[in-house]
Amino acid sequence: MKPTSYNLSGPDLFASQVTQVNRFLLPAVLSGLKRLVVISGGREQCLPDYRIDRDDFPFFSIEFVAHGRGTLILSGNDHPLSAGSVFTYGPGISQRIITDRKEPMVKYFVDFAGTQAKKTMMDAGLAPGTFLQVSAIDEIQRLYEDLIANGKSGSRYSPRICSAILEHLGYKIAERSLDRQEDQSRAYATYQQCLRYIYQHFLRLENLAQIAEECHIDAAYLCRLFGRFNEQTPYQVLIRRKMNHAAERLADPEVLVKQVARELGFADAFAFSRTFKRIFGLSPDRFRHLR
Repeated sequence: MKPTSYNLSGPDLFASQVTQVNRFLLPAVLSGLKRLVVISGGREQCLPDYRIDRDDFPFFSIEFVAHGRGTLILSGNDHPLSAGSVFTYGPGISQRIITDRKEPMVKYFVDFAGTQAKKTMMDAGLAPGTFLQVSAIDEIQRLYEDLIANGKSGSRYSPRICSAILEHLGYKIAERSLDRQEDQSRAYATYQQCLRYIYQHFLRLENLAQIAEECHIDAAYLCRLFGRFNEQTPYQVLIRRKMNHAAERLADPEVLVKQVARELGFADAFAFSRTFKRIFGLSPDRFRHLR
């Protein structure tokens, strides 16, 4: 069979808005007979302006957030990113990844292909377009670091070792998925549902009572769920989501501060500016001058 040539020189394979990177890239010409081939992988510290917008990607990929926060839109579905978040994509899956400016993400990735690549993901419950949260973050992180070390080793066995580690990684993520741990599944599913609701309706949500009412859950129990699965209260998540949206809007010099304040439900521009400064450490006007 004729070898399949993959273009690994495109600008979208590796992100540029990153620092402290540790990445590898294996040979670009891969036999079509290979069942599972790792293309590249690595660890990246996102810069505050990190943003990925892709309608497609030539390979399959599994990404893992080790630290920090961000926002993910995967095939049109919004997901909050935090330590322990795992998401997958591949050909035909659109991705929009934005880091939190105050808590930039450190994340790992592995890109791969092959005749059995998609089946490998499906067998581990990681079909392209999956988002989930895992426990045992250090354990997953060690597997990625092992993958990177072997990918950079230059050994003739590196491709096979990396493929084996990738399969191990997929099953370990499946094993450590909070969604699959029965003792936490119901509470975590409720938490995820409420968290997703906040992310989808943040423009009109105003306070804890409204969030609890619209999620059909007791406010005290909602706070306990966030205390268990998140480092922030529901209201803090809401405000940070609003302010991240505000930062995106303020990147447009034609948009007025009072307009953004009104969109986010603030009584006036002063109240909005005070909250913006509390989150980012500088006023909306100062923020604009720094861009």
